Amino acid sequence: MDLLLSLSRAIDALNDRVGRTVGWLVLVTTLISAGNAVSRYGFNLSSNAWLEVQWYLFSAIFLLGGGYALLSNSHVRIDLVANRLRRRTNAWIDLVGIVVFLIPTCLVFLKFGWDMFYDSYARGEMSADSGGLIRWPVKVLVPIGFLLLLLQSVSELVKRIAYLRGRVRWEGLGHAPDEAPPDARVE
Repeated sequence: MDLLLSLSRAIDALNDRVGRTVGWLVLVTTLISAGNAVSRYGFNLSSNAWLEVQWYLFSAIFLLGGGYALLSNSHVRIDLVANRLRRRTNAWIDLVGIVVFLIPTCLVFLKFGWDMFYDSYARGEMSADSGGLIRWPVKVLVPIGFLLLLLQSVSELVKRIAYLRGRVRWEGLGHAPDEAPPDARVE
């Protein structure tokens, strides 16, 4: 179990670093968007490539940030119900959800995302828009993003099992290192 918890910590550190780095892309995307608006409406200049860069960056934010969202417990959850349940019950619900829904979904998207990327790369797919960009760099974000989410799913699974076996405390589960855990009913 100690080896699995070490692996979990390494995965958490990876997704924490990726998530915090990707967060800066929000600023970059905003600056590019503002620059596009100024050039289009102020100088009557536009570029499909710069518009597509915005879309690519948004895709990177969304796809590469999924593992970080799971790590930092900022994913969608029914807090109204979860906060009324015992911690062990929440851990069991998380464990079943990860095994039955999250991991299989990640595997499906990872497989189809890889196929989509590889096809785009092999064909040298380009945007149909004039001045557009090549497509494979944005398509490779799908398998990378779902790989990061899959890894974080494994990490969360390990942490839930360790909690249920009495190896870790609840406060260390599903939260970024500098965030407080959500309120939950004490057992």
